[in-house]
Amino acid sequence: MDQPRSATGTSDAESATGDGGGDVRDKTPRTERGRRTLRKLLDAAAIEFGERGFHEASISAITRRAGTALGSFYTYFDSKDEIFQALVRYMSEQLRDHVTPLVQAAPDEIAAERIGLESYLDFVREHKEIYRIIDEAEFVDYASYRRHYETTVARVRQRLEGGAARGEIRPDVGEIHAWAIGGMNVFLGMRYGLWDEESDIAEIARIANDMLANGLKKRD
Repeated sequence: MDQPRSATGTSDAESATGDGGGDVRDKTPRTERGRRTLRKLLDAAAIEFGERGFHEASISAITRRAGTALGSFYTYFDSKDEIFQALVRYMSEQLRDHVTPLVQAAPDEIAAERIGLESYLDFVREHKEIYRIIDEAEFVDYASYRRHYETTVARVRQRLEGGAARGEIRPDVGEIHAWAIGGMNVFLGMRYGLWDEESDIAEIARIANDMLANGLKKRD
């Protein structure tokens, strides 16, 4: 079973034993005030990295944006690299928390994919920095970059296989179908979430969903 993760991505077991590599200090906030401060730092880091990129961003700028003392940063993170790693995970979790409740309320799997795309586009329009941060993660922290996409697609695959088990969609869905849907969503998010704020999100999701449900074959 996976161990709970700390703000820096180190499990509590690793922090306690040092098995994560060296003498690792557990920085998980123990109080609500600490959790609020951590969220403020991560939210500020999202803006800083999103606007300036990893290499131009600075710890002092993050703390200024967060309205916290510089020392507060080092309560939770040892470096700019460490908060960037935590930020990729944090944004992935924010996206999951935004989309999942809406998808789970869908009446069937086809509708779930439409609602999932629509809510994803909505999230991107509100958090445009996610694309720059995830793209930079490929070069700054490849493990976080890959984990973001793998966990996102794993949720799509789980939905598809659940729909197949309920008899709502074809029974042979699997990994390739999940990656195809995930890739479609990423590029639609880029085009209609990041670059375009005017197009009707619901209509975009409807058209993409029709293609999923009916394919590209000419209708009689």
